[in-house]
Amino acid sequence: MTKPSLPELLHAAVAAVGGTERPGQVTMAESVAEAIDDGSHLLVQAGTGTGKSLGYLVPALAHGDRVVVATATLALQRQLVERDLPRTVDALHPLLRRRPEFAMLKGRSNYLCLHRLHEGVPQDEEDGLFDQFEAAAPTSKLGQDLLRLRDWADETESGDRDDLTPGVSDRAWSQVSVSSRECLGASKCAYGAECFAEMARERAKLAEVVVTNHALLAIDAIEGAPVLPQHEVLIVDEAHELVSRVTGVATGELTPGQVNRAVRRAAKLVNEKAADQLQTAAEGFERLMELALPGRLEEIPEDLGYALMALRDACRTVISAIGATRDKSVQDEDAVRKQALASVESVHDVAERVVNGSEWDVVWYERHEPRGGAAYRYSGASLRVAPMSVSGLLREKLFADRSVILASATLKLGGDFNGVGASLGLAPEGTEGDDVPQWKGIDVGSPFDYRKQGILYVAKHLARPARDGDRADMLDELTELIQAAGGRTLGLFSSMRGAQLAAEELRNRIPEFPILLQGEETLGELIKNFAADPRTCLFGTLSLWQGVDVPGPSCQLVVMDKIPFPRPDDPLMSARQKAVEDAGGNGFMAVAATHAALLMAQGAGRLVRASGDRGVVAVLDQRLATARYGSYLKASLPDFWYTTDRNQVRRSLAAIDAVAKQAEAQAEAE
Repeated sequence: MTKPSLPELLHAAVAAVGGTERPGQVTMAESVAEAIDDGSHLLVQAGTGTGKSLGYLVPALAHGDRVVVATATLALQRQLVERDLPRTVDALHPLLRRRPEFAMLKGRSNYLCLHRLHEGVPQDEEDGLFDQFEAAAPTSKLGQDLLRLRDWADETESGDRDDLTPGVSDRAWSQVSVSSRECLGASKCAYGAECFAEMARERAKLAEVVVTNHALLAIDAIEGAPVLPQHEVLIVDEAHELVSRVTGVATGELTPGQVNRAVRRAAKLVNEKAADQLQTAAEGFERLMELALPGRLEEIPEDLGYALMALRDACRTVISAIGATRDKSVQDEDAVRKQALASVESVHDVAERVVNGSEWDVVWYERHEPRGGAAYRYSGASLRVAPMSVSGLLREKLFADRSVILASATLKLGGDFNGVGASLGLAPEGTEGDDVPQWKGIDVGSPFDYRKQGILYVAKHLARPARDGDRADMLDELTELIQAAGGRTLGLFSSMRGAQLAAEELRNRIPEFPILLQGEETLGELIKNFAADPRTCLFGTLSLWQGVDVPGPSCQLVVMDKIPFPRPDDPLMSARQKAVEDAGGNGFMAVAATHAALLMAQGAGRLVRASGDRGVVAVLDQRLATARYGSYLKASLPDFWYTTDRNQVRRSLAAIDAVAKQAEAQAEAE
């Protein structure tokens, strides 16, 4: 039988999912197939509506080697495993004459732990375990969640938290799950043969396509101990998120609460001398955290350094002592010991990392608002350490032994892929060298006609925004735009404080248009309510810039209050910027402008989600029109029709609103 061609396979897959084949999707599939065949790397920008999932799945399945697909969001993981992969495999089976298996794999804490469920949870204050189901009042929210989890455990096949609907609180889930450090291991656990996490790993070992998340991909790269099965092809979807997710995994944190928890868990498993040493070190650390001032620590203060060394050494003593003593009076001693070790080792590792003081790490102190009550007065204090850059790590671990495909709607910033490429550890495209990963970037475009479907409006007449300053003129402009649009507005703010102030002010000014505010309900509920009522507006910050998919008339105006540069006092961003400048580069463009461009590209992408969408992206920051870097930022956005004419924009919004209302009235009449 003749081997099916890629166009044949793509056509069959698109028909199976009920989609429409796009020229950009065909170009993407051909480029992915070429990269896999020659073992090279590809960055592909595929705009909304291209159908990029099939653009990489079809050539990957056709190739036949094991593929890992890593995504940033649960929504895309679900789409791949529940819709795209089953239909694509069914459609390609007759042509390929084989049926590729696929599986989902997540970190261990995402799966219900049967040992925790049946044997109880190690508690901090006393020896042994306690029954969390008896301890929680059955009428409390925690008690109800735990009872639901116990019932669900009898019926679930996956044990995957995301398969439990509706979900439960983090507090409830923590009672029935373990981290990889806390796990007893399948060979030592009485429930090892039934373990949901182990079964997921076994399914992944047998699958041709393994769907995972960026965090597990980062753990696989950073920790050296493989958690993903061997694979020849890695596909990173939503790749614009990868650097921040890897940075998050590589970031260590130390808080007084975390240290005190380690003290309590270890206290009755070690001799009195070791326990007292750790207790004393914890008290010294807590005192300093109470006194410390927020900000980056370019050099570790002497007293903090001594406190961290004392903490590190005490943890080391306790770790040795836990390994050397046994106490059969402790109920389920192995589980209690494992949890105590996990807590102490976590504290030890971060303290040692800060004390060692790598030039490639950034250390800073943060203080957040206390969560209530005198008992929690130090709960907001934390010492954090993060890598200055993850580019070297990614270059070494990600691109060494496999073909890597990185896909997103926003990878081409300022007109090329080199900015994103540099953050991933890639030299400029076309650079030659024995140790230089070879890659290319392609932009396959979008099926949407952005110049006809959208307007980019910059409010050039507004005063230049000052940091956290009062922007009465911006609120006036926002009010008029919402009125012209008839509601239908997604407000993207650079800070939560800005979103809150705008919501409060506009609720008084234009009460006829409901204003939803991030944080007042769950994100899913907010987006659902926003989509249901076209007169409604939704205001919020970071997750809304990237997490809203509302096609149709409910979102016809996307407003950005100002260019979302990182705060000047952001320890990690400012350290990265300074490092670029010290090396002779332009730190502002490499770090701050790139950060802003990526967010603005994502935010602007909220407007046109379907072929019938029309609307305006309004940037209420004159710098996009007047500053030298404005052209770089604009080149990162979809190719909307551009204007600074406020009257023209109001007329356009009113006309779009009128058409939408006419369609709504017609739909009601029918």
